[in-house]
Amino acid sequence: MNPKIYKGLIASIALTALASCATIMGNSAPETLNVRSTPDQARVIITDESGAIIFEGKTPTSLPLEKKKGYFSGKKYDVRILKEGYNEQIVTVDTKVGGWYIGNILFGGLIGLLIVDPATGAMWTLDTNEVNVTFSALKQGAIIGSEKANIVLIQDVPLYFRDKMIKVQ
Repeated sequence: MNPKIYKGLIASIALTALASCATIMGNSAPETLNVRSTPDQARVIITDESGAIIFEGKTPTSLPLEKKKGYFSGKKYDVRILKEGYNEQIVTVDTKVGGWYIGNILFGGLIGLLIVDPATGAMWTLDTNEVNVTFSALKQGAIIGSEKANIVLIQDVPLYFRDKMIKVQ
C-alpha cells in the first residue's frame, strides 16, 4: 500500500473517532458546584430555570448539577444564599458551550456537532464551578409599632420581591 494512502486512512479513522469531540473528550456527567460563604453556615437554596427547588442546605457545600436541559439547550440555576442579619445574595449559574464541542467544527464531526453531543449534553459546561459570597451586615431598622422595618435601596431588594412591593404615597 502506498504510504500516502496509509497515512490518509489513519487520518480518516482518527477524524471519525473524534466525530463527537465533547462526548469523547469532555463529560456528559453532572458537574460539581462548590458553594461557600463568609461567614459560613448560611442557608443555600438552588432553583432551576423552571423555579423548581433542586437543593437546600448550608454552606460550605458541594453538589452535582446537570448541564443539559434539552436537545441544544443547557440548564440555568439561581443560587440563593441567606443568613440571618445579612443581605440575601443571589448568584446565577448558567451553562455555556464547552471547548470540546467546538472541536467538532475543526475536525469535521457533523454527527457529533448535530446529534451526539447535543443529545448527551456533553456540549455544555457550567460557566462557573465556584460560588463564593461575603456577606455585609444589614443596616439596623427602625421600630414601627411592634414591627421592625429595614430601609434598603431598591437594588438590594431581590427581584422576586420587587413584583410584590406596594408603592406608598
